[in-house]
Amino acid sequence: MAALRTRRAALAAASVAAAFAIPLAFVPASGAATSITAGPRSGPRPTIVLEHGAFADGSSWDAVVSHLQHDGYTVDVPPNTLEGLYYDSATLRDFLDTISGPVILVGHSYGGSVITNAATGDPNVKALVYVDALAPARGQTMAQLLGAVPGSCAVAANLILVPYPGAPAGAEDAYLKPSVFGSCLANGLPASEASALAAAQRPLSTAAFTQRSGVPAWKTIPSWAVIGTADHAIPPAEQLVMMKAAHAHITEIHAPHLSMIADPCAVTDVILEAVHATT
Repeated sequence: MAALRTRRAALAAASVAAAFAIPLAFVPASGAATSITAGPRSGPRPTIVLEHGAFADGSSWDAVVSHLQHDGYTVDVPPNTLEGLYYDSATLRDFLDTISGPVILVGHSYGGSVITNAATGDPNVKALVYVDALAPARGQTMAQLLGAVPGSCAVAANLILVPYPGAPAGAEDAYLKPSVFGSCLANGLPASEASALAAAQRPLSTAAFTQRSGVPAWKTIPSWAVIGTADHAIPPAEQLVMMKAAHAHITEIHAPHLSMIADPCAVTDVILEAVHATT
């Protein structure tokens, strides 16, 4: 753990104080739903890689994974280390290098920023799918994007900040307060499920909020997007701006920020649209 924290300190941005006045994006975990069936494919089936966002682990994709595996797809859900954009993108890029054949790369929330950077120049990645996600252009920061449109509930007053060993100056681990977690991220889900998600959340280093995005993969890779119209964390209007800039195929659904938990069938359908269009 000490070595990981040391590496995070070396790679993170030195200044993060400005991020605390700007909304953040979060992602929690787990869910279940019924199965759907994809149509037959003639070419090699891609590996579908799902990248979770902040305050989560791979279980946030559970229901989507179940659908895709039921339809015969290989699905990988590598852990997002939540160490900052540079570290997390490099970690995902290294993971992608271990996969032979076509890849469909999916990111939720902060995970959208990670896939935007990790897939750049990777010829195996055939499509990007953004789920209630950030899709930064070159030079943009997460803090800038989340402050571009008012209305996010993920603001500094709703955070719990915790120091961690080896952090760069001013950086801390950020959690969303359990008292606002449900209304912010899990609106529409049962209160008991929202409470469980809040208890299981993982922190994101605040160093991530001011690190500038590199050349975006969506410049050269076709993109799809799912936008939950009841998203209280990343305003849907801002998502539309980003996804139009990325020339993404956009699907809007009535769902909160956690659309892959609230409506996993709809999210899976969009992933399969990307599969069928590009492989």
